[in-house]
Amino acid sequence: MFLAVVAMGMFATSCSSDDDNSSNPTNSELILNLSGLEALGNDFVYEGWIIVDGAPVSTGTFSSVAFPQTFSVDTEQLNSATTFVLSIEPAVDPDPAPAATKILAGDFSGNSASVDSNGIVANFSASTGTYILATPTDTDDTNEESGVWFLDNSSGSPVTGLDLPTLTDGWVYEGWAVINGTPISTGTFTDPSAADANAATSMFKGDANNGPNYPGEDYLQNAPAGMIFPTDLRGQTIAISVEPSPDNSTMPFTLKPLAHMVPTDAMTHTALSLGTGPVTVITGSVTRN
Repeated sequence: MFLAVVAMGMFATSCSSDDDNSSNPTNSELILNLSGLEALGNDFVYEGWIIVDGAPVSTGTFSSVAFPQTFSVDTEQLNSATTFVLSIEPAVDPDPAPAATKILAGDFSGNSASVDSNGIVANFSASTGTYILATPTDTDDTNEESGVWFLDNSSGSPVTGLDLPTLTDGWVYEGWAVINGTPISTGTFTDPSAADANAATSMFKGDANNGPNYPGEDYLQNAPAGMIFPTDLRGQTIAISVEPSPDNSTMPFTLKPLAHMVPTDAMTHTALSLGTGPVTVITGSVTRN
């Protein structure tokens, strides 16, 4: 019915005089100037939305992350918009509604809106983390520096090691060990107080058990090409990223709220602290002309 109404409106407009059309343009420019986004590959695109009378209206999709970018949007809708939202959508998308994976949002003030990921994904400004080096999924005590587990055992008993905000729909956390420059996942999770999604199915872990009930990984077998497991994570980087779900990339996404280079003299089974990661928020501005 909505499409029919739009079609009728377009037909009525086409019947008006040429003078009316020239003096009352139907479209205006929406200019995006965003920083921190990364290319999504062939399977997904970014899509902008304006909120008009409480409903989302698409402003168009894009794949390039070079800015500024300009989009032509219905003038009346653009002038009435209260909010801008950016989502991640399938490149071939039969659903006209926005996906759950929304990455930026902000309200218009006059003709501009400051947008960021804090409210629409999560605010990571207070995030902290603790981890240990250990390989609990095997019975061999000679390779304990080849595993990382996001828990805190400083009190003598393991407790949750990650203090992270609850993510909005469409996002998950993922742990990483960056080994000689190559990120290798520890698994995805939404609850830092529970095992990650691949706890029972990881191809890297040992054969004795699945490890403690916290996110983490043992790198003990089936190493990727060019690597040797077991390995030594000392001197390597441990990180937590925030990933879109579904995710078509095996690499970490832009948002990385926590990270730490493991000291070369780090002791195994000893609590180590994660620091602030390289990207905790994505920002930008949106202007309507």
